Amino acid sequence: MIKFLDIAKINKPYQSDFQLKVNSIFNDGRYILGKEVLEFESSFSNYCQTKHCIGVGNGLDALMLIFKGYLELGLLQKGDEIIVPANTYIASILAIIQSDLVPVFVEPDIKTFNLDYSLIQEKVTTKTKAILAVHLYGQLANMQEITKIASLNKLLVIEDAAQSHGASLNYIKAGNLGDAAGFSFYPSKNLGAIGDAGAITTNNDELARVIKYIRNYGSVVKYQHEIMGVNSRLDEIQAAFLNCKLHNLDLDNSIRKNIAKRYLSEIKNKNIGLPFYNGSSNHVFHLFVIRTKNRDNLQEYLANNNIETLIHYPTPPHKQKAFASWNSLSFPITEKIHQEVLSLPISPVLTDLEVSAIINVLNNY
Repeated sequence: MIKFLDIAKINKPYQSDFQLKVNSIFNDGRYILGKEVLEFESSFSNYCQTKHCIGVGNGLDALMLIFKGYLELGLLQKGDEIIVPANTYIASILAIIQSDLVPVFVEPDIKTFNLDYSLIQEKVTTKTKAILAVHLYGQLANMQEITKIASLNKLLVIEDAAQSHGASLNYIKAGNLGDAAGFSFYPSKNLGAIGDAGAITTNNDELARVIKYIRNYGSVVKYQHEIMGVNSRLDEIQAAFLNCKLHNLDLDNSIRKNIAKRYLSEIKNKNIGLPFYNGSSNHVFHLFVIRTKNRDNLQEYLANNNIETLIHYPTPPHKQKAFASWNSLSFPITEKIHQEVLSLPISPVLTDLEVSAIINVLNNY
């Protein structure tokens, strides 16, 4: 069986270095917001070319703390509207709602799966205050056009960069293309921890200051609480593991791109729609997502040929039971995407033979 993603194999080379770091953490006795977190925040901000990186508990919290930070600064008010793609993962929506803000869905471009910038302006109202630009599957949203629209309407631009570690536009990395960005380091990400972990990047000094308070019960000095906060701190152990892996991120991304290029050039089946890629650095292929009208049939065929695949995602947010009041909404492009997409194996440890096998099986479908 060709696994969709062999996380154990990806992480195994870091085991000995990580063990040394764990021993150091035990001996140091500083288990919360210690030197490993500080090192990662410094290294990842340098990697993203931003002034600040704030480590938090997970990717959902990263987005939510950005919104809460802007609320605290008065740049957002409860009830403000946030433009968001209709086909995103549910975390993007939860972050908006749990911050007492209102998501306004916009259809994606069916070619790129990302927010269709040409549809944003018609959704802008007097209550619209921000655009949440999701870099879905590892490909940057069209940030040049999105930032133009945001500037015209005086809107904040927040990146959901949970799947785009290392993607860049004109040498500017994801995490530095808007006003702030939220990252997830869930184990399956291009830069994955061994549990939940996340971070926020920004060049805004005031926002960074406030978020550091919010993530730690509203406190920087122990037992002095300046504002109402939460408990969402990047764990010292997770930071240590991320510190082991960060230096290989670009290499891992290049391997993913090479696999993607093989898929794009060698899969030749009229029943399979391949993802759009312009050959630039704007895609790091967190996922390689194809489309087919008989998705379930294709997935079963691949499984019968010992190839594991996943669906990202089978049900769009507006059709989820959790959001029953939205179930009657209609977003035809979003719904078409969710009915047709299938994610193929892609990772730094996928072998050439495995890639060839996947291509051959797909071409024989």
